[in-house]
Amino acid sequence: MRTLDFRPKMVSAIKNYNRQTFTADLLAGVIVGIVALPLAIAFGIASGVSPEKGIITAIVAGLAISAFGGSKVQIGGPTGAFIVIVSGIIGQYGIEGLTIATLMAGVFLIGFGLLHLGTIIKYIPYPIIVGFTSGIAVTIFTTQVKDLLGMQMDNVPSDFIERWGAYFQNLTNIDPWSAAIGLVSVAIIAVSPKLSKKVPGSLIAIIVMTVVALLLKEYASVTSIETIGDRFSIKSQMPRMTMPALSWEQIKALVAPALTIAVLGAIESLLSATVADGVIGDHHNSNTELVGQGVANILSPIFGGIPATGAIARTMTNINNGGRTPIAGIIHAIVLLLIFLFLMPLAQYIPMACLAGVLVVVAYGMSGWRSFRALLRNPKSDVTVLVLTFLLTIIFDLTVAIEVGLICACLLFMRRMSETTDVRAVYNEIDLNEDADMQAGNLEHLTIPKGVEVYEINGPYFFGAGNRFEDIMARYGGHPQVRIIRMRKVPFIDSTGLHNLENMCRMSQREGITVVLSGVNEKVEAVLNRNGFQELLGKENICNHIDLALARSRELTKA
Repeated sequence: MRTLDFRPKMVSAIKNYNRQTFTADLLAGVIVGIVALPLAIAFGIASGVSPEKGIITAIVAGLAISAFGGSKVQIGGPTGAFIVIVSGIIGQYGIEGLTIATLMAGVFLIGFGLLHLGTIIKYIPYPIIVGFTSGIAVTIFTTQVKDLLGMQMDNVPSDFIERWGAYFQNLTNIDPWSAAIGLVSVAIIAVSPKLSKKVPGSLIAIIVMTVVALLLKEYASVTSIETIGDRFSIKSQMPRMTMPALSWEQIKALVAPALTIAVLGAIESLLSATVADGVIGDHHNSNTELVGQGVANILSPIFGGIPATGAIARTMTNINNGGRTPIAGIIHAIVLLLIFLFLMPLAQYIPMACLAGVLVVVAYGMSGWRSFRALLRNPKSDVTVLVLTFLLTIIFDLTVAIEVGLICACLLFMRRMSETTDVRAVYNEIDLNEDADMQAGNLEHLTIPKGVEVYEINGPYFFGAGNRFEDIMARYGGHPQVRIIRMRKVPFIDSTGLHNLENMCRMSQREGITVVLSGVNEKVEAVLNRNGFQELLGKENICNHIDLALARSRELTKA
């Protein structure tokens, strides 16, 4: 029985904690908190909720992920990957539906961790990850075009193709001042790393463009630049903990969105933790990390927040500025809380075009276009999964993309695995150079007797292998007295293989053919015995090596 795999890194980190480590964590936490501020606001607004909900998510979830997670340096909060999911859930089920779905996702994530699924989730095929990540990036960019260019539009369609059609129809309604602020914001963020890597470009762009917008309004009478305050009423106080009213009908309806949040959160957080491990030379506990993510996604909606996960960019900022324990993540949450309580009213002056510029840069970073381009040179099966997941993400939604992508990947995996098993007929003599199950001194038994057919299975005996075996026998087989099945290279057999093998044995017996199994390893033999093959074939017809099988076949053919 597996033991509970929940060991937060916080526990081990504080054992040898000292002043020097705290100083490094303090500096990193303050910087990451400042970096997280504009992103939390932008992700909140882009997701269809108010800006303070984005910051509340970064505070509550960021604190929980650092306190209960399995990585020393993971920074959690709202991320761009959830924008598409959150806005879609709100559009269909409302804010209350989002709250319930996020709570359910938190429960699923804890379940994933307790069931030791952390290592399994990391093996989701790379083309699926790149496909839906690139699709999310294109979708985020699409949702920001209106604000980036200051388009005057009453209704923006939710459908991807219809939305772009509406954009082209409203090209004459672009506000030049808003467009200038949006495009200059993108330029500032792109250039700022060359000037300073300590101060985030998104923060520089927001400060500069907010001041510019205020000056234009005050001295040039420019009133067309929309700000956060024009669209939202900002409250700088932490909400009370509230639990939504749950009903069985709502829970059933929200299972699919909740699973999408959970799976995407698990993938993104474990990817972030794995990248961080490579930089700091540590190993995160994936199951504990999932439990920590689950706790965060239960607490976040209770305080009015949205889904959260590990954020690669903020985690790397933490590492690059010296953060080495979860204390840095907790300090980052405290810094955001102080900003939220005392400086949040200033956020109302931030231009929406500037925030759109921040998200456009985020979308570009998420796009992974180099990885996408490289994967297009891979086998057609990988390209099919990649392109299909990408198109489903942008045309339909992420839930459909992940579900279909995983199904396609599973089907392709099953096909590839079935192709690893080779079934062949052996004629006249057995090649000594290929045999490892021979007994020394018995080499005279290598000639295949008359009236005996020998078939060899090379690889796992599961789905697909049985059908291939039947095809080989139908093509090359006759009506022998004995049919030897060599299984020396069969490492395991599953229920499908057992079913096919049993059918083949019974069919052979009905035709008066005795089946002899050769080279069966201990594990496979134990499975066969548990399923009654000794009674079906006779214990003497299940042999450990080929010379015994050939000797047995001689006895049977003489009889």
